[in-house]
Amino acid sequence: MLEDTFARPMRDLRISVTDRCSFRCVYCMPRDQYDDHEYLARSEILTYDEIIRFADIVSRFGIAKIRLTGGEPLLRRQIEILVKGLSEIKGIDDLAMTTNGQFLAKQANSLAAAGLDRVTVSLDAVDDEVNRQLIDTDLPVSAILEAIDAADAAGLGPVKINTVVRRGWNENQIIPLVDYFRGTGHTVRFIEYMDVGTTNAWKSDEVIESAQILEILEKRWDLEPLNASYRGEVATRYRFVDGAGEIGFISSVSDPFCGDCTRLRLAADGTVYTCLFASEGTDIKTPMREGATDEEISQIVAKLWSGRDDRYSELRGSTPLDFPRVEMSYIGG
Repeated sequence: MLEDTFARPMRDLRISVTDRCSFRCVYCMPRDQYDDHEYLARSEILTYDEIIRFADIVSRFGIAKIRLTGGEPLLRRQIEILVKGLSEIKGIDDLAMTTNGQFLAKQANSLAAAGLDRVTVSLDAVDDEVNRQLIDTDLPVSAILEAIDAADAAGLGPVKINTVVRRGWNENQIIPLVDYFRGTGHTVRFIEYMDVGTTNAWKSDEVIESAQILEILEKRWDLEPLNASYRGEVATRYRFVDGAGEIGFISSVSDPFCGDCTRLRLAADGTVYTCLFASEGTDIKTPMREGATDEEISQIVAKLWSGRDDRYSELRGSTPLDFPRVEMSYIGG
């Protein structure tokens, strides 16, 4: 087992397979910043073979969970090939994907057949107008809801629904979202609006803390807390007392979980990051393409992780943190 300077093991690998996305969410890729954006050229993006090789190498450090992200991962052609390769790596017992859901309905069956275990779908509102404003894309909520049903039918459920709550935008959707998914087996997870990257004009007064969301929900339903399922679990979970399922909260701003963070992140361009809020990463693509052996790649990762001391969210508010940070579209969620 490999541990960092705070004795945090490496257990999870997040892989961003593309920097492209079909949405222009106001908290991630706002249109005024990305309309003329120059995406990575195909030659700059890791091939599926390179991603699988890297995942296989780092799995030997004890990584058991892999999540595919983007951008939007389903924009990557024939991603089932990557899914199949990753699913065959020894020791990987949880292979998941986070998607905006736009293309999921058509690909759910092939993804499940290739070995994907489950999906998380981003959905910030059940009201069409509110959701269109947030994603800045002409796609009805019904299309995403149909994708969630398709994923569940394909065996990729229960589905987790990730909802970013931003004051002044969608706080009126908290109750409707939970009301819609309560009793379905799917879990809504409310995410505090975060300062990932520097293009989303983040302001702390637009954050609605998880405790405030919980207070809203407890006026409607009886909830009780659940114990964490494993060390490093991101979401704090609550169950409905009447047995109608559970909800989750990801509270990076108000209740940071840096102390148990076990995630290594691989960006589409082959840069490895040790924190969602990192400003710099380590290039792994160049040594791979220049003929580095598995052992040499392993040594690069071991050195990187053993020196890891990231805890951005714990320092936020107490230390000036105005350095440039990698954008969400490059590093994934």
